[in-house]
Amino acid sequence: MKNLGFGMMRLPVIGGDPTNFNYEELKKMVDAFLDAGYNYFDTSYVYHNGKSEEATRKALVERHPRESFRVATKFPSFIPMSEEDVEKTFAQQLENLGVEYIDYYLLHNLQTVWYDGIEGKGDGLFNSEHLFDHAKGWKAAGKIRHLGISFHSSPALLDRVLNEHPEIEFVQIALNPIDWDSDWVAARECYEIIRRHGKEVIVMEAVKGGGLAKLPAAAEDVLKAVCPDKSIASWSIRFASQLEGVIAVLSGMSKLEQVMDNTKTANEAEPFSEAETEALWKAMEFYRECTPFPPAELEKYRGLTWNGVDVYSIMQAYSICLVQPDPSCIDDNNYFKNKLAENSHLDIHGDLPHQEVIRADGMNATYIVDEAVAYLKRNTF
Repeated sequence: MKNLGFGMMRLPVIGGDPTNFNYEELKKMVDAFLDAGYNYFDTSYVYHNGKSEEATRKALVERHPRESFRVATKFPSFIPMSEEDVEKTFAQQLENLGVEYIDYYLLHNLQTVWYDGIEGKGDGLFNSEHLFDHAKGWKAAGKIRHLGISFHSSPALLDRVLNEHPEIEFVQIALNPIDWDSDWVAARECYEIIRRHGKEVIVMEAVKGGGLAKLPAAAEDVLKAVCPDKSIASWSIRFASQLEGVIAVLSGMSKLEQVMDNTKTANEAEPFSEAETEALWKAMEFYRECTPFPPAELEKYRGLTWNGVDVYSIMQAYSICLVQPDPSCIDDNNYFKNKLAENSHLDIHGDLPHQEVIRADGMNATYIVDEAVAYLKRNTF
């Protein structure tokens, strides 16, 4: 279970400027992470307004032997560019990081609209820019050790992509206790598909962007009754870490204290006991009960659709987003545009047809659903 990864997307900064890093703090964090026996660092071309790779070079690559760490980064698959610019971008990433090869390279944010296109004709950027062909070339040249994708869409699409691209060695997915059985993130089903294809797993959003680091009092009481000395965040990290085939469980860390807590959790982690498993799922029940639309209220939206998208799922995602510390940075809101494209070939950024939503109890819930749709649309990235 010693598979903790350092997510380089919430790094310590000065004055709120995402590109002005507190390198004194960051270097201490990197060193503490390595000293604790962990070596997987995850960055991206776009994190911290395009400066995370550079920060990784300065805090990690330039200060430690190359064989002492594994670095992962991601190609910006959602940015339209020419084939020539695809090659230039990859070369820039190697320069940003100061490495000759990248241990784990991902095509970033594979989802319906970037893979199939809005109309479902297979003309998304992944295919029109021949990203898999480019990546296979980089691997053949020794510039990539392992090729994978980060994924934000339906289990059905994931299964198809893995069939169509056997060169994929691993998949990064959002996975945590609250997303395990959610309608859209569907972490359990995605995890099982990846393992069925014989691929390995990287876990992102293990603590849901910090949303599972603090829970409603009733939920925390359940967990503290079983493990009084463990942090609330540690439960989610342990949950993901114990799953078979997980290379790394990423945690975006912003200060040294988080590094120390996460590495301590990972060092001491053991598979959940029966009592711990029961406590975790009981806490997640309390968590959902404390959202703006608890399960009993959500049930009133069963069987309804809005432009081809299940209203229950819309409201479930909206409800979870509203209780996150930073709702604009979590996964739930990003699935809505893919469901619209998959089910109705509608572009979330275009004019969406108005549709009334009448519940079985006769209530006209159109204004509530419109509010949820507007929120999800506004926070889609």
